[in-house]
Amino acid sequence: MSGRDAVLAKVRRALGGSGTQEQRRRAADARLANPQPNVIPARGQLDPESRVQLFMAMAEKVSATVQRLPAREDVPSAVAAYLRRHNLPAQIRSGADPDIQALPWDREPNLERRIGASDGSDAVSLSCAFAGVAESGTLALLSGPENPTTLNFLPDTHIVMIDAADIAGDYETVWRRLRKRYGSGAMPRTVNFITGPSRSADIEQTLILGAHGPRALHILVVGSHDA
Repeated sequence: MSGRDAVLAKVRRALGGSGTQEQRRRAADARLANPQPNVIPARGQLDPESRVQLFMAMAEKVSATVQRLPAREDVPSAVAAYLRRHNLPAQIRSGADPDIQALPWDREPNLERRIGASDGSDAVSLSCAFAGVAESGTLALLSGPENPTTLNFLPDTHIVMIDAADIAGDYETVWRRLRKRYGSGAMPRTVNFITGPSRSADIEQTLILGAHGPRALHILVVGSHDA
């Protein structure tokens, strides 16, 4: 028996695994084919507008800033105003997400947009979230050319656009929507759940923002829950 086999056998015994490898594989396939929800907290089980309000409150509680906008066409002006308010360069980087590309950027002619993954030199990025989780104020972002993962972690300021209608009460609902959209074997390579800006209190229990990622997270909640 190889060292790898010995380690896996020990893990299997600790988990109480039994049966042949083929039996275990069939059991795993059956579980993947029919996912069962885990425990779902009651906190996010609210009417749609109350979910949006809870999401915003929880996001602000973890040091994100949140702005409610009536419609998507208001996003470019909101982005430009945020940059001016925080004395940031009039320059953002985003992916090729069609929802971002379709925004009326011509209303802000002084705002420079760059498309593609970040190399770490960008001060501000803009992403479009797949979903939000009301119970924790968390954003779900999917990897890919539409929203490169580097935009989530390298720029010092991360702006995220999310439709109010995409805010779910809990994580299980987000995973169910994701499976429904992509189907079996076609998931994004990475799903990033982001709750507030990056932080660490490793050194003398002093909270530091921006330790491993963006120092600031600004969320633009767009539209109403039934848009």
